[in-house]
Amino acid sequence: MSAEAGPAATGGRDEHVRRVRLPADRRTPAAARALVRSVLTEAHLDELANEAMLLTTELSTNAVEHARTELDVEVVADPVGITVTVSDFAAGPVEELTVGVRNDATDIDEVSERGRGLLLVDHFASRWGTTYLPTGKGVWFRLDLPGRATAARHPGVPAAATAGGGAPVTPESSAPSAGAMSELMQTTPDPYAEDPLPDFATSLLTRVAEMVGAAGGVVRLDRGDGQGTQVLARYGRQPRPGNELLRVALAVHRPYAGELELDAAPSAYARPLAVLMAERLSLHLENDRLRRADVRRQAWLTFLAEASELLAQSLDVELTMALVPQLVVPRLGQWCAVHTTDEWGRLRLAAASHADESVLPQLHQVLEETGPDSVQARLREASRNGTQMPLGAPMEGFAVPLIARGQRLGTLAVGRHQRHRHDPDEVAVLEDVARRAALAIENARIHAERRRVAHTLQQSLLPPVLPVVEGIGFAAEYVPTGGDADVGGDFYDVVPLPDGRWLVVIGDVSGKGVQAATVTGLVRDVIRVLVGDGKPLPEALARVNETLIERGGGRYCTLALAAVGPGDGDQLDVSLHLAGHDRPVLLPAGGGARFVGTGGTALGLLDSIASPTAEVPLDPGDSLVFYTDGVTERRRGRELFGTDRLRDAAAPLAGYPADVIAARLRSTAIGFSIEAPRDDIAILVLRNDVT
Repeated sequence: MSAEAGPAATGGRDEHVRRVRLPADRRTPAAARALVRSVLTEAHLDELANEAMLLTTELSTNAVEHARTELDVEVVADPVGITVTVSDFAAGPVEELTVGVRNDATDIDEVSERGRGLLLVDHFASRWGTTYLPTGKGVWFRLDLPGRATAARHPGVPAAATAGGGAPVTPESSAPSAGAMSELMQTTPDPYAEDPLPDFATSLLTRVAEMVGAAGGVVRLDRGDGQGTQVLARYGRQPRPGNELLRVALAVHRPYAGELELDAAPSAYARPLAVLMAERLSLHLENDRLRRADVRRQAWLTFLAEASELLAQSLDVELTMALVPQLVVPRLGQWCAVHTTDEWGRLRLAAASHADESVLPQLHQVLEETGPDSVQARLREASRNGTQMPLGAPMEGFAVPLIARGQRLGTLAVGRHQRHRHDPDEVAVLEDVARRAALAIENARIHAERRRVAHTLQQSLLPPVLPVVEGIGFAAEYVPTGGDADVGGDFYDVVPLPDGRWLVVIGDVSGKGVQAATVTGLVRDVIRVLVGDGKPLPEALARVNETLIERGGGRYCTLALAAVGPGDGDQLDVSLHLAGHDRPVLLPAGGGARFVGTGGTALGLLDSIASPTAEVPLDPGDSLVFYTDGVTERRRGRELFGTDRLRDAAAPLAGYPADVIAARLRSTAIGFSIEAPRDDIAILVLRNDVT
């Protein structure tokens, strides 16, 4: 830094000169203070330390904040005082040198408009000035020991502008001291307090009020949260009627708004100090606004994540639509209504909620009104245009269209808060809720359609009713897997044979879904055709096996076929063929239970199969229980229901009607575990009902 960049010294061996270049960094003011302090110590000018530290901090801080370039700091001390120059390298026009002495009351407002740094410099410095050069600008100040002002001045400064012609202007008796100013500038919020702003604002207000002799003061703040304007800090007494109050608006961003009010007599420093306090308080209020906004956004993100999880868990259309208003009210509005669009494009009220349940009937009435100025008309417009639409009286709020995958599903209408209108963050959250709700409703509709198709397809694979045959009782129970949108591979059937007997069929095709259903339908239809043509059961099984092998696809099937007809006396003769299927349980009327039949080869795996025939006579009251592996493989943790537990559960049911046996075994299997079935459960009971 050249000597011309700052005020010249008077010359002499008693001078102490230091120069340093510092970066535009938040640590620069501390480095500049350290430099000035070391020079003051060397020159034995410690009594100027308070003012020098304060002014050096202000000049270096202002230069870092506004110029954002490197800084040159020059410190020159002589026996009567110290001169500090802070220069930056921000480009600007070359202008004349501006030098000032301590200003009087008529100039203080003009100085205060140039920033709080120059306000302090103007108040405490013996002289100060600003130099504009092609490389940037420099601001300097001179501090003299009391009663020992020097005639030294900046080169080119008119003598009339210096204090050499006389003692510096003495500040008013009410002017703040350097110590008071330092305390004011060093007052900071308590970093460990839960809400430090009230105490911080009170401390600032008290200091400023005492410095300007104010009788009272108050800081009011409106955070825009619906609570209205609140008193953040108060000092002294209430202002007397007729007193002219000093008011300074707080420089905060929306939704914050506030002001500082002082009941102070007019003085040179009242307004500048009030502005200085308002600036310091506004900085911390802005930090509070940003912190609260960040906490609020984090809360909204958590809310949206929880809402998404809740909506995703429901695959029921009506339940999903009923859940949406419960999520919105009262957190995002006083009331909420979900309307869906039917196949003719008309809006139908699906669900509604109000913070005050007693108002809910009135809300329903208003929402159902029709007409050009009704709420429904605005909802239709929002749905038709696919844009947000404000709602007027009597139900203030706005409507957001429900759109998922390009499909317009309806509208989400939300009423305003009780105390304030929705802010932009809340509107954005509601729009996000509407998108997630629309997607959840669409997913629930798709799932409902899949469930309907699966149910229809599953019913087509099962007989609508079992035949009523004299002397023979048939009963069946079927429980689809927990994922009721899939079609299972379990099936059963009762088919009349050409010779007058009846064929009982129960089977299980591997896998689930449409592919398993097609194989199930194929096996069921092939068996019906073959036995209808009078084919023997072993041949029918062999033909089904050939069909599955030729078809490919890796699907196999287990089958149990039982041809039942009259036997000797009151007996029923059962010819049992098992193709890889579990053996049925025989329940004699006299009690007990045992497995009967001989296992065979599952169909669709090998080119040739074995299906031994077992003859099982049924006396009156005897029953034969067929089942699929969905019963025996039902799980409770790692434990299986198993065949032994099935036999033990069936034993006490000997002699009961077929429908009672089937229902009791179904209930026992379902009650074995609290989980939904992982596989289809099919139970078919054949009973000798001859009395």
